[in-house]
Amino acid sequence: MNASTEALPVVVIGAGPIGLAAAARLVERDIEPLVLEAGPSAASAVRAWAHVRLFSAWAEIVDPAAEKLLAPTGWTRPDPAAYPSGGDWAELYLQPLADALGERVRYGATVTGVSRTGRDRIVDTDREAQPFVIHHTAPDGTDARVFARAVIDASGTWSTPSPAGAGGLPALGERAAGDRVTYRVPDLGDPAVRARYAGKRTAVIGSGASAFTALAQLAALAKEEAGTHASWILRRGISGSTFGGGAADQLPARGALGLAAKAAVDGGHADAVTGFRTEAVERDSDGRLILVGEDGRRLDAVDEVIVLTGFRPDLAFLGELRLGLDERLQAPVALAPLIDPNQHSCGTVYPHGAGELSHPEKDVYLAGMKSYGRAPTFLAMTGYEQVRSIAAALAGDQESAGRVELTLPETGVCGGAGLFDQPPAASTGETGGGGCSTPAALTIGAPSSAC
Repeated sequence: MNASTEALPVVVIGAGPIGLAAAARLVERDIEPLVLEAGPSAASAVRAWAHVRLFSAWAEIVDPAAEKLLAPTGWTRPDPAAYPSGGDWAELYLQPLADALGERVRYGATVTGVSRTGRDRIVDTDREAQPFVIHHTAPDGTDARVFARAVIDASGTWSTPSPAGAGGLPALGERAAGDRVTYRVPDLGDPAVRARYAGKRTAVIGSGASAFTALAQLAALAKEEAGTHASWILRRGISGSTFGGGAADQLPARGALGLAAKAAVDGGHADAVTGFRTEAVERDSDGRLILVGEDGRRLDAVDEVIVLTGFRPDLAFLGELRLGLDERLQAPVALAPLIDPNQHSCGTVYPHGAGELSHPEKDVYLAGMKSYGRAPTFLAMTGYEQVRSIAAALAGDQESAGRVELTLPETGVCGGAGLFDQPPAASTGETGGGGCSTPAALTIGAPSSAC
């Protein structure tokens, strides 16, 4: 990298929790960041689930470098023991942080492509000496570009939810049924949204905390609105770990969420349909939806379907870069074994940082939820540690970049996602035990994740 390239900023894609933390870490290292945010304000994705409460407290979702940057503005951290909603997180922390960064954050800038200047992904000659060029749309819709010494993609996965189809493709008829299908936890506090589900039968597809949240909320609605009922569609059976860690979870709010979902089923407000992999979505003569499984089962008609099957990264605008991604998770190759749900039913996510997040294309990093690809579990504190390490690496401080420490709360349950075709391990039906830890999910994409 030549001197003129070193003078360029590091472009951070996304002004969400991890993108803004990355900018704060770069400022701490005297490296100039430029944050490109597609939305009109900071944390646009977080604002989309403003009604969802995180199951991490304020103490766990404020980055230390960001807090230092905010201090001169008179900002004070909210009660460390309190649990904010997504809206609280955006308004009380993320937007003030973006405001403190000032002109380093550009809104209405949707990134459409990233490349080495004058070098597509094929060209080797003098590649690493060339700066990056980032194409994006400007607020007025025109094309624009900026140059950068490095790129940190913290754009998340919110914009690309996974479909209902068990094979990863939309089920037959799923798109056509779009008027009755949603891929987010609905805000039942909104009267218009509440009317959509009140007194109706709703299918909830998914097995994570997002599904727990939807089930608990629909159960609460059922107590007030007669006829409200949920069908919980699970691709696997129910085992001792289905409802999470319960009282053994070191994130108590997360454990309580699973218990609330269990109560919805036990209380008769939801029924569980197990071993069901959706192949098609059909309409009956009244316009209601019928889910058809790969095994030929046809479920009773429902009025609405909530699909909460996870998210996946949008890699299209990175097509001219040389990324090293795991063939299954679409996560960085060195990180994938640490987070692969096919292998990790119990154990920790080992400390990781710039080394595990690097790619064949030097000085390009995926961070935050984007770095986890299709893996469903992620913590805000994980992302904060990632960008601390990345900033250190870009500053040339390899000792600090490699000194990554990450301690995650325990789920209290041995038994992760695993291979869905494998029978669940023998279980006593209890959730105690401890000693097993997996990262919780960051609520960027719904409460299936929650930091």
